[in-house]
Order: sequence, then C-alpha cells, then structure tokens
Amino acid sequence: MRIRFSKMHGLGNDFVVIDGVRQAVALSPEQIRFLADRHFGVGCDQLLLVEKAGRPDIDFRYRIFNADGGEVEQCGNGARCFVRFVHEQGLTEKTEIRVETMSGVISPRLETDGNVTVDMGVPVFDPARIPFVSPTAEIVQPLEVGGELIEITAVSMGNPHAVRVVADVDSAPVGAQGPLIEAHPRFPQRVNAGFMQIAGRQRIRLRVFERGAGETLACGTGACAAVVAGIARGLLDSPVRVETRGGELSIAWQGPGAPVLMTGPAVTVFTGEIEL
Repeated sequence: MRIRFSKMHGLGNDFVVIDGVRQAVALSPEQIRFLADRHFGVGCDQLLLVEKAGRPDIDFRYRIFNADGGEVEQCGNGARCFVRFVHEQGLTEKTEIRVETMSGVISPRLETDGNVTVDMGVPVFDPARIPFVSPTAEIVQPLEVGGELIEITAVSMGNPHAVRVVADVDSAPVGAQGPLIEAHPRFPQRVNAGFMQIAGRQRIRLRVFERGAGETLACGTGACAAVVAGIARGLLDSPVRVETRGGELSIAWQGPGAPVLMTGPAVTVFTGEIEL
C-alpha cells in the first residue's frame, strides 16, 4: 500500500497528515507507529487522517492517532494543520469549516494573516466527563504523584488534561512526573500533564507531557486547558499568550459556558509518498 502524505507542524508539534477522502486508507496500530518513528518512518507526534463527513452539516471527519498507535479524541495544533491541509490539497475553498472529531464538532477558520483560529468548544470540569476519579468538582484538586502531594486542575478540552502550576517551567519535573501523571489511576483513560508558569495576568509559559506521545514542543489542547485552569483559579485574564518551546499561541475564554478560541500558525514542511 502506497500512501501520500503531508508533513506539517504547529509550533513544532508535528504531524503526518493523510488524505482519506481521495485515497483508501486503513492503517493498523503497527503501521501508525512505523510512520511516527523518527528513525525508520516519517516521524511525528501524531498522525491525522482526513475523512469524508458522516453528516450533511459537517465538512470533514478528523481522526487523530498518537505516536503509540492509539486513537485519541482531540488535538488543537492538529486542528489548525487540518484546515490548512484541506485548503492546500484543494478539498475545500471555505475559510471556515465544520469538522467532526471523536469528541464533537470543531470549527477551524483560516485567517487573512495566515494564522488559524479554532473554536475548541466549551471546557468540561465535571470529573465524570473528563474522566477523573474525584468525589468533588473542585477546581483545585490534590493528587499524589510518586509519593509527593501536588495540586492540579483537571479539565477536558475534548481530551483529558491535568494542569499543575509551577514556579519555573524550565526546572519543572516534566520528565519525572509527566509519565506518572499520564498513567495515574485517577485518570482511567490516561491524561495529558501540563506544567504552567504564570508570567503575568495575560501570559504563561507551558510544557506538556502528552498522553501517548511524551513531551512535545507544543500542545494546542494543553494550552487551552492551562489557560482555562488559570482563569478559573483567578490567576489569568483573557486573552492569554501561551509561550511553548515551539512558539506562541493566543487563547481566549470568556468563562463558564463559553467556548475556547485558539489562534496560532500551521505550517507544511513537505509532502511525499511512502510504501507500507
């Protein structure tokens, strides 16, 4: 099977994007892990598959697979790359599209300056819907990690996140605590672990250990989750500039019941074909 693909990135969070509209694509977890491998395959944090929509009011279906081969619900940086991909591939001429994901419908929009804005939907704090095992829905929750009691905010942006506030993101224990938080038994579907440094009322620095991918240079849903957590805790004011190791995102949220808007770049690196 020969597959055409584009290699793309959003702030260094990189993707193999495949057109499943004009070519038949059925990938096994082993094939996805091969494509994601940076030595033997193409190399990526996630693989994105564009498919035909299953509903008349939707433009496309969007499927996301982590580097470990597992399918996940949502990916913010991937959503921005998605809308640029369907434009570059001539699959649509719309500047704003409606896209069906495993966690619901999102609406990415191509801006005139080349950036992409994505309506990421309304954040969820209800523990049962994240899912997060907790007897209360408090914004700040204790979590025992490696014998240490830390404080996190659990929130879903279509996928689960645990956000921890740290004094200095550069020295934060991302490598040590990230895997422990990801696999914590209180998160039955695993979780993305965010480490957020408050740098001002409208600025944060962020590192994210992503579920199934490890630490990435940027995480779009992680940036949304961090900003939402910071605003809910009274630490931030919208809009917030999020500095990641791969670059900057702008996140806006007006509070409970409102959707989160994420704006940032999406870049095509190269296109190619690979035999599987």
